[in-house]
Amino acid sequence: MPESIQVWLIEDHKTYGERLARALNRVEGIACGKRFTACEDAFAALTSEVAPQVLLLDVGLPGMNGIDAIARLRQLAPKMAIVILTVFEEDDKIFRAICAGAAGYLLKTSSPEDIAGAIRSAAAGGSPINPTIARRVLEMFSKANTAAPQKDYGLTPRELEILHLLVAGKTIKEAAADLGIGYYTADEYIRGVYEKLQVRSRGSAIAKAVKEGLV
Repeated sequence: MPESIQVWLIEDHKTYGERLARALNRVEGIACGKRFTACEDAFAALTSEVAPQVLLLDVGLPGMNGIDAIARLRQLAPKMAIVILTVFEEDDKIFRAICAGAAGYLLKTSSPEDIAGAIRSAAAGGSPINPTIARRVLEMFSKANTAAPQKDYGLTPRELEILHLLVAGKTIKEAAADLGIGYYTADEYIRGVYEKLQVRSRGSAIAKAVKEGLV
């Protein structure tokens, strides 16, 4: 049997956090091993423990808020996928979270099944975003495009195809299948895209691509 996807949760609402953690632990293939009520506690844990594959992160937290914590979390655990899980739908918060490197953005109104699906997608390299939020992200970046001329990053046609698929939320495996290439070949193209865009995460690549009119 494959190992379960390891998940941590940073959520200060006691009832919601406990209920979600229990629900996720009942899902086959997912293990929510730790729940924190503040980002600072997660920072401490990441300095001494193995990072999970996925971190569910609230925005409104005591101490450092979730969005401001993304940079530090990514520094401590570069391979960990961070998925925002919040009640906030403000454009500014969505924009800042994605630009900071969040892999996904979900609302707390999402069902446990949808959150579990988002965890699987993020662990596989996808970018799970609530459909309503996704539309707003595209609208937001579309407006930004009118004021920002497109830059030439030297992306090849294949790299642009990969970038389009990343923006669409495809995993590496799905992108490879869509393009009829191998998984590792697709992964090499994605690494090339990151290098040329000078980013380190899928979320940052997506934000830069849409903001600057590359897709």
